[in-house]
Amino acid sequence: MRITAFLDIPGQDNLTPLARLEKYAFSENIFNRQIIARGLLDVFRDFSNNEEDFLTVMEIVVRLSEDAEPTVRTELMEQIPPIAIFLQESRPNFPTAFSDYLMPIVVRYLTDPNNQVRKASQEALLILIEQDLIAQNDIENKVCPILLDLSAPDSDDEYKVEAVNIICKMASMLSKTTVEHMLLPRFCELCGDGKLFQVRKVCAASFGDICNAVGQEATEKFLIPKFFELCSDSVWGMRKACAECFMAVSYTTSPEVRRSKLSPLFINLISDPCRWVRQAAFQSLGPFISTFANPSSAGLYIREDGTLSIRPSAQDVIFNSCQAGNNANITVASLNIVASSSEQPIEIKLESSTKGTSAEANPLICVEIPRTDLLKENLNSCASPEGDLTRLSQSDNTTACVIEGIKDCHVSDCQKVNSRFQSAEDVFNNFLYWRPPLPDISQDLELLQSKTEKHEEGCSVSKALCSNCVASSEIKKVLESLQDHMNDPDVQAQVQVLSAALRAAQFESISDYEAKHTEESSGKLQNELSAFETSHPTVEKSTLSSSSFQDDVSNSSTTSMLKSTELKEQYNGTFEFLKKEQRNNSPSEDDKSKLQDIIPQPLLDQYLSMTDPARAQTVDTEIAKHCAYSLPGVALTLGRQNWHCLKDTYETLAADVQWKVRRTLAFSIHELAVILGDQLTAADLVPIFNGFLKDLDEVRIGVLKHLYDFLKLLHADKRREYLFQLQEFVVTDNSSNWRFRYELAEQLILILELYNPNDVYDYLRHIALTLCSDKVSEVRWISFKLVVAILQKFYANNANALGLNFINELVAKFRHCSRWIGRQAFAFICQAIVEEECMPVDHFVEHLLPSLLSLASDPVPNVRVLLAKALRQTLLEKDYFKSVGSPHLEAVEETVLALQSDRDQDVSFFATVKPKLTNMDTTSLEKEN
Repeated sequence: MRITAFLDIPGQDNLTPLARLEKYAFSENIFNRQIIARGLLDVFRDFSNNEEDFLTVMEIVVRLSEDAEPTVRTELMEQIPPIAIFLQESRPNFPTAFSDYLMPIVVRYLTDPNNQVRKASQEALLILIEQDLIAQNDIENKVCPILLDLSAPDSDDEYKVEAVNIICKMASMLSKTTVEHMLLPRFCELCGDGKLFQVRKVCAASFGDICNAVGQEATEKFLIPKFFELCSDSVWGMRKACAECFMAVSYTTSPEVRRSKLSPLFINLISDPCRWVRQAAFQSLGPFISTFANPSSAGLYIREDGTLSIRPSAQDVIFNSCQAGNNANITVASLNIVASSSEQPIEIKLESSTKGTSAEANPLICVEIPRTDLLKENLNSCASPEGDLTRLSQSDNTTACVIEGIKDCHVSDCQKVNSRFQSAEDVFNNFLYWRPPLPDISQDLELLQSKTEKHEEGCSVSKALCSNCVASSEIKKVLESLQDHMNDPDVQAQVQVLSAALRAAQFESISDYEAKHTEESSGKLQNELSAFETSHPTVEKSTLSSSSFQDDVSNSSTTSMLKSTELKEQYNGTFEFLKKEQRNNSPSEDDKSKLQDIIPQPLLDQYLSMTDPARAQTVDTEIAKHCAYSLPGVALTLGRQNWHCLKDTYETLAADVQWKVRRTLAFSIHELAVILGDQLTAADLVPIFNGFLKDLDEVRIGVLKHLYDFLKLLHADKRREYLFQLQEFVVTDNSSNWRFRYELAEQLILILELYNPNDVYDYLRHIALTLCSDKVSEVRWISFKLVVAILQKFYANNANALGLNFINELVAKFRHCSRWIGRQAFAFICQAIVEEECMPVDHFVEHLLPSLLSLASDPVPNVRVLLAKALRQTLLEKDYFKSVGSPHLEAVEETVLALQSDRDQDVSFFATVKPKLTNMDTTSLEKEN
C-alpha cells in the first residue's frame, strides 16, 4: 500500500487529489507534512501523466523544502535520489525538471543550520553523483562553487570539515579535468591548513583517492610536496593517515619518484617516534613494496579475475649476428634477459676456438652491454674470426669491473675487423652509388665516444658517493638528536632502524668506492695491453689485415700463434690477480644473499626485520601476520630470481608460534608457487606445505581450500607422493568441523584430473566412500557427486574394468545397506550418473538399473521418493528410454505406475509430476492437489 493512499479517498473534504496534497503538505500537523515528504515518489508517479499537475507538484515540493521543521526537510532530502532516478527514466517528458527544481534544494541544504539535514543532503549528493544523475554543467556551476565557499579559509570550522570530506569523496566520481581545475587547488590549500588538524587529517586519509583522480603528472607536480608536509606533520594522526594511504599515492607516481622520493619518506615513517605511526607504516610496507612490481621482470601478470598467470617467455632468443670472411659465426646459444636487470651489466664472453688448419688463437674478448636494447648493435660491431659466443649471463661485480677496464681496446679492434671483412653488398648501396664517397671519421667518433663514456661514468660514481654521504650525514644528525631519550623503548626501536639505514648507506658508499678502485686497476691493465700490442705488431697485422689475410696466415701462422698465446697468458694472469683481490674485498655471502636491485634495499631490510621478535614488542603484536599477508606481493615484485632474499623470512614465518601467521601463509602458498615456478616450489615450498598438512585445522583449511591449485603446479612424480597423505584430511581435530570434510570432497572432485585411473581407484576411491558415510548430510551429498565424478573418470579413460568393480562396490555398499540413508544415496547416485551421462547406457541398464528398480518395494518412503524423482524426472527424459523399441522401457514404466499409486502422498506426487514442474515449490503443488 502506498504511503499517500489517503489522497485517493473519494469525497474526502470534497477536494481533488492535487488540492488535498497541497492541504496536507502545508498542514499545521508536523506528522502530515512528514507523510507527504516521505511519499513524494508515489505522488510524482501519480501526477506525471499531466504536465500541468506535475509542475504544480514541483512547486509544492519547493515550498515544502522551506519547512521550518528539520525532520520534514530530512524526510524530503532522503526522497531526492529515488525521485531523480524516476525523472531520469521520464526525461523525454521532463528534461530539466531535476536541474531546475530539485538540484537547488540539494545545494541549499548543504548549508542548512541543522546538522541532520546537512548529513542527509551530503549523502544524497554523493548518491546522485555516483549514479551520474547530475549534469556536468550543474556540477561545475552549482555544486563545486558552494563546496569551495564552504571550504574557504574564513568559513565556519564545522562546515569546512564537512566540505572537505565531500570534496575528497566526490573526487573519485568526477572527471579528471573537473577535479584538476576546480578542486585540486583548494585541496592543496587545505592540506596546509594550520588552524584545524581535522581538515588536514581528512586530506591525509583521502590523499590516495585524490592522486588517483588527477593522475601522475598533477600528483608529482602539486600533491607530492603537500604529501611530504603531511608526513612530517606535528600531529601523529596525520602521519598515521599518510602511512595508511602510502600505497595508493605510490601507485600514481612514476618509478623514479617512487624510488628517489617516496622510499626515503617511507623510511622516516617506519622510524617515527610514535608507535601507532610505525604500526601503520609496517602494515603498509608490503603493499608499498608491491607498487615496484614490473610484470616484464617478474614474468607474471594479473588477469582481470585477480589470478596470476605466467607471461609467455619471449626472452630466450637466438641471434645469428655476424658473418666473417672465413665463415666465422657468432651465435647466442642462450639469452636470458630480464627487464628488471637492465641496469646491471651483462657479460659477453667470446672464447676463441680453432678450426681446420688455422693456427690463430684470439684472446678472450669481454664486452659490457649496459642496456639490453643495445644487444644487437654491440654484437654486430664485435665479431671475431672463428669466434663462438657461447652464453650471455649476468656478470658478478668482479667480472663487471674487469670487463669495463678492457672494453675500449677490444671493441675498437673488433670494429676494425668488421670494417675489413665487409661484403660486397655492404660496400655498394644506393647512398654510396648516388653520392661521392664520404671521408671515414669512424675512428675519431670512437675516440670521442670512449672519452665521453669515461667522463659520464666518473660523474655517476661521484654523484652516487655524494648522495650516500649526504644520506649518512642526515641519519647521523637524527641519531645524535635522539641520544637524550634513550630510556624510551620507542626511541630505542627508532635508533635501531636508523642505525640499520646508516649501515646500508655506508655499505653502498664502500661498494661504489671499490668499483671505482677496480676500474682504475682495469685501466692500468688496458694500458699494459696496449703497450704490448704496440711492441708486437705481428699480432695486429695477422689479426686485422683483410687484403692479404690468407697469405699472412700461411706465412706467419707459427709466430702469430706463439705471440697470441703469450698475450692470452699475460691477460689471464692479470685477470686472476684482480679477481682474487676483488674477492678479498667483497662483502660476506650473507650480505650478498639479501641484495637486489628491484626495490630500494632499505625497504627490503625493513620488511625482513618484521619477523624480529623485538618488533612485536615495540611496534605491533601482529606484525608477523602483516608480513605473511603481504609476502606474495613482495615475492611477485622481486621475482623468482630474487627469491633468495625472502626464503629465510618465509621459513621463519612458517615456523611462527602464532597459528594465525601460519594460517595466512597456508592460504597463499598456491599463489607463491605460481610466482616461484616448479623448481623453487619443489625445493623450498613443498617441505613447508608438508608441515602445514600436519598443522592445526585452522592452518590445514588454508592448504585444503587451494589443494588442487598447488598440486597441479608440481611434477607428476612429486604430485603422486601426496596420494598417501590425502587420507589424513579425513581426520580432524574436532569431529564437528564438518565444513573441513565438505571442502575436502570439493577439492577431490577437482584433483581427479591430476591422477590416472589406477591411482584414483587405489587411493581416492576409499576417501570418497568414507565421506559418503559421514554423519553430516551436506558432506554426504557432496560426496555422492564425488563418487559420480570418479565413475566418470574411469569410463572417460577407457578403464571399464575399474568402473565395473566400482559399480559392484556401490551396489554392495549402498543398495544393500541396512540403513535407509544408504539406499536413498544409491537412488541419488544413479540419478546423477544418468544426468551426467558418465557411463554408457548399456552398462547402466545392465549393472545398475535392476538394483535401482528394486527400491520400489523399499519400506521407507524417503527412499521411494528419491526413486520416483530419478525415474520420472531423469530416466524417462533420456532418448534411450523414450524410444518405443527400448527393451527396458516397460520395466521402468511399470515401476513408475506402481509408485504413482503408492500409499505415501509424496511418493505418488513425484511419480506423477511432469519434469517441467520440478523447479516449482512443492508445497504449492500439494495445495493445488
